[in-house]
This record gives sequence, structure tokens and C-alpha cells, in this order.
Amino acid sequence: MNVIDPKQFRNALGAFTTGVTVVTTRHGGIDIGLTANSFNSVSLDPPMVLWSLAKTSGSLQAFNENDYFAVHILSNRQEALSGRFAKRGIDKFEGQALTRGHGEMPLLSGCSARFECRTAYRYEGGDHVIFVGEVLNFEHFGLPPLVFQSGGYALAVKKPAEYAAEEAAYQADSFGRNALTYLLGRVFHQLRYQLKPQLAAHDLNDVEHQVIGVLGVCEERPLSELDALLKVSGQSVDAAALAGLRERGYIVMQGAPDPRVSLTAAGRQINIELVAATKSIEDDALEGFDHGEVQVLTHLVRRLAHATRADTPPLWTRSREAV
Repeated sequence: MNVIDPKQFRNALGAFTTGVTVVTTRHGGIDIGLTANSFNSVSLDPPMVLWSLAKTSGSLQAFNENDYFAVHILSNRQEALSGRFAKRGIDKFEGQALTRGHGEMPLLSGCSARFECRTAYRYEGGDHVIFVGEVLNFEHFGLPPLVFQSGGYALAVKKPAEYAAEEAAYQADSFGRNALTYLLGRVFHQLRYQLKPQLAAHDLNDVEHQVIGVLGVCEERPLSELDALLKVSGQSVDAAALAGLRERGYIVMQGAPDPRVSLTAAGRQINIELVAATKSIEDDALEGFDHGEVQVLTHLVRRLAHATRADTPPLWTRSREAV
């Protein structure tokens, strides 16, 4: 007989991606709740679900002595709530907007789905007690769920069926159409094209816009750093661009031989207007994406930007000389 290592067994189970739930009940006039990812469906007719609780849990008595409980499938915006209900020794419900369900169970809001249950069976399964509940009422709120895999939270998105044919065509096509360089570049130029009217309204060319954008992140930069950052996009800070921005009162330059360039109040105002216009264009482009998809997209593109930053100066931090 093979000896199973508990740690390795747990790691293997972690390969299975699960949702994250908060299970609540009420005991002795006190609201009780905890985080659990052992939730599963049992039956559709009658509607039944199950979850399990460790025999060592301080909440076991409450769930044994109250026949009502509620299971909340957390949405991907509730990671903090998951962590809160996993802690001990705190008032987990403090600041939460609650409603009441069967048996005065506390019901949380903002979740992906919620099930109010009456305990139908309790089973002892190894080091846990398994609770099987008859579903008395449920609500589905349509929010993407929070998921857990390999000991940590994960990001998950739905794969729309209507894109299957298009994706198959891309997979069968040449490398060019699938290259990240092509796809990211195409998105960049399509979004930037929509910003052209705003740039024209302020009489700004691409180089001038990029100078204002970089200085908008960190208002003061040595000219050498500014030029290095623009070279990533194939541009460079030329004398004509700097002169044009100075003449219109958008930037000032101080010092030598590597002058420091900074935005004026007028330059900051122009940057705010352009940032707002860019955000509006992005929001329109992302209208057909749900919150989880935007999270995944942002997370992956941020990692890609970090991985390809090469030797360029950091965009989001001031240089040592500027501090």
C-alpha cells in the first residue's frame, strides 16, 4: 500500500480550479460566516448542494445546531471579502450591508450567486463534516466568479462561443496574424487613430503628445530620459517639438547640460484633457468585455510590458536626481 504524503496530495488537489464561497448562518443571536471552496452541486431535482467544514473549526457547532445556512459564490471583485471571512478573531460582518434570509441567516450582497439552504443531511467524511443542503431560494446576479487554484486566487474569463470560428481561422493562418507584435500594434494604432481629432484640436503632433504624456506621469524628467522613453516608440525628442511646446507655454526647461523638462499648469491641463479622451476611447472599446476579462487583459499586458521594458528608464518613478 502506497503512503500518501498529505502535502503532495493537497498540491495535487490544488490543480483543480474551484470557485470561492462564503457560507453563513446564525447561532445564539450572532452572525457566523466563513470562507470555503468545498462547495458543489448534488442534485437538480430536488435542488441540493453540499459543502464541507473541518471538524476542528470553531464554527462547527453553529452549523450543527442551526438547520439553515446560506452559500455565497463570491464575484471576482470580492477577493478582500474572501480574505476577511477566512480570518479569526474579528467581526467579519462589520461594515457589510446585510439582508436576512430563512432562519434569519445573514445574506451578503455583491456576489455572483447566492443559495439559501436547509440542512438535509450531515455526514462525517474523514477530518471534515459534509453538509448537504436543500435549496430553498437562490439568486443569480450574473457577475464573474472569484476562482482559486494551486493555493492562490486566479483570473478566469468566459470564452464566447461566437468567436470560435474566428479563432479557428486565426489558428490556421500564418504566424503574422497571430503575432503579439502585430495584434498589440494593431490595437494601439486603431485606438490612437480615434484620438487624432483631439490632438488636432490642440495642434499637437505625435512627438509633442508623447512628451506631454510622459511628463504627465512624472512631471519632471531629464531631457536624456525623456528622449530614451520616446525612442521605445520609434520617436525622439527633437528641437522643433520642444520649441513648439515651450512657445505655447506647455513645458519649461531648466539647467544644463541635461536640462530638466517639466509641465506648466497649462501643460498639465492639456494632459488631463487628453487622458480623459483616451479613457473614454478605451471604455468604448471595452464595452463588450466583462469585468473579469478586463482584469485578465490588464494583468497580462502589464506583465508583458514589464517583461519587454529592456533598458529604458522607469516610466512610473522619478529618477534619483529628481527626488
